[in-house]
Amino acid sequence: MHFHKLLGGLVPLVSLATCAPTDATAAVSHNQCAHARWTRGFDVHTDWEERWPITGKTHIYNFEITEVDEFVGPDGVAKHNAMLINGGYPGPEIKVNWGDRIDVTVTNKLEFNGTSIHWHGFHQVNSNTMDGVSGVTECPIPPGGSKKYSFIATQYGTSWYHSHISSQYTNGIVGTIQVDGPSSYPYDTDLGTFPISDWYYDTADHIVTRMMDPTNPFRPGVPGSPPPSDNLLFNGKNINPLGPGGEYAKVKLAAGKRHRLRLINTSADNTFSISIVGHTMTVISADFVPVVPYPTDQIYIAVGQRYDVIIEANQPAGAYWMNATFAASGLCGTSCNPHPAAIVTYEGTDENALPTNPGTPPVDTYCSDDLPLQPVIDRSAPATTFTGTPKDTLSVSLEVRDDISKVFWEVNGKPVDVLWEKPTLQYVVEGNLTFPDNANIIELPEDNEWSFWVIQNVSPIPHPMHLHGHDFLILGRSDALPDPANATSPILFNPATDAALLKYERPLRRDTTMLPGFGWLVIAFRSNANPGAWNFHCHIPWHMSQGLSVKFLERPDKIASVMDLDYIRPNCESWKTYAPTDRYAKLDSGLRV
Repeated sequence: MHFHKLLGGLVPLVSLATCAPTDATAAVSHNQCAHARWTRGFDVHTDWEERWPITGKTHIYNFEITEVDEFVGPDGVAKHNAMLINGGYPGPEIKVNWGDRIDVTVTNKLEFNGTSIHWHGFHQVNSNTMDGVSGVTECPIPPGGSKKYSFIATQYGTSWYHSHISSQYTNGIVGTIQVDGPSSYPYDTDLGTFPISDWYYDTADHIVTRMMDPTNPFRPGVPGSPPPSDNLLFNGKNINPLGPGGEYAKVKLAAGKRHRLRLINTSADNTFSISIVGHTMTVISADFVPVVPYPTDQIYIAVGQRYDVIIEANQPAGAYWMNATFAASGLCGTSCNPHPAAIVTYEGTDENALPTNPGTPPVDTYCSDDLPLQPVIDRSAPATTFTGTPKDTLSVSLEVRDDISKVFWEVNGKPVDVLWEKPTLQYVVEGNLTFPDNANIIELPEDNEWSFWVIQNVSPIPHPMHLHGHDFLILGRSDALPDPANATSPILFNPATDAALLKYERPLRRDTTMLPGFGWLVIAFRSNANPGAWNFHCHIPWHMSQGLSVKFLERPDKIASVMDLDYIRPNCESWKTYAPTDRYAKLDSGLRV
């Protein structure tokens, strides 16, 4: 049995060792050890980086992206120039099985804006052209145009999709994805995806324009500072914090049952700790990575992260608050809603009943996502190949350039800038690997299976760092500072002392994690198995807009042989035809998430 200390006691969990790999002939129900099985030869012990089922089943979706001025949002307040998928927010949920194919045709009905859709966390093995990053893997879809994205769900668990041009997804172009597969812990009911997102009544472009202007910040005297969100929405709902309107989102539990809830932070800027009054959550997956079940009473969720949790309905029937609590420093987001919450309610409880116990605020995590989670699948990085020298370091800094009156986030001295009309893959099509300096291209060595990077933050702002096309191993990071804004200098990575403290054996791996303010983060990932151009960036769209990104070019010699690069040509030709008539010039990096 595995035991984990929680709230002063020891809680026994079902041992995965008792649920060894099986040859189950079909998907099975989630009880006893059946939770760990899936189909013949595939279970929770199967490494989906090595193999996955091919079901032959295709799920077809059609997304129409439109713009609605004065859209009355989920909290009853009008939002300016909302951008919606099929007329709603959030967009349609995608729900498939592990190994199914996902086909989504995206039609751009926006009047003046290009668009694209990124499928967050999917490795897109040998299908980099489907990653949906304008200026990197494709040209934007112009107004009136369309593109079909088609890829296999080689991973299982929980994720989301969003626009990856400009800061559009902040305006509403976002939705959730559920890929059913095996589980590291048994449960009775799957409650599905549960996105939690900040919500802004102003347009994203207006917010970014103000943040780019150092003379007009949202926080006086702090160049590039973001605004507080107007609200925080749970599964697309919340009350209006400033007046009547809206409704609380509700999660319904059946007494005595175990429920799986798939938490996703689909915000632009807000990160928070989630807690449920009187209840424990057992984490079974972090991003797409199954983990040994870990019980906790709070979970800090950064932008882009996902946690699948089990909630056991073992409390007296009633209504309980699910609270989202911000870090006290305010450096990881703030909101005009001082106490954002949803309601967890038991079946049979009065539908209109509000919880009476506000709960105890969780411990301040200082914007750190350092839960001690252990992946089910062993993977380790070779310590002997990591040097920690400057060539392995990506330095993140903030700069105000008075000559052009803009705020920039830089990586190794350069804010990224991309060409929408000539994405990175177009260079590969032309056989030209000479890139502009501010494209921030890092070509990964072909003879090295592992790539190691020290991300050194010389600014006080924490950043949720996200890697496309891969999971990374989190080998270590500096301690999160309670108030990095008042620190006198950054904590610098010292290979002479810090390298020996890194965890090379079975560390947590995922696709998004926090870079501490004035601190460092060390990651590693396999760098020769997935040819393509893969973005590595802060997932706060304002910071991406200001340049915080690099692109890893992996096995460029293999890209053309594993995917059809002609697929990007028609859309790029359509964009080049449209671009001269585009009334809105590109004012920033062009790569905003």
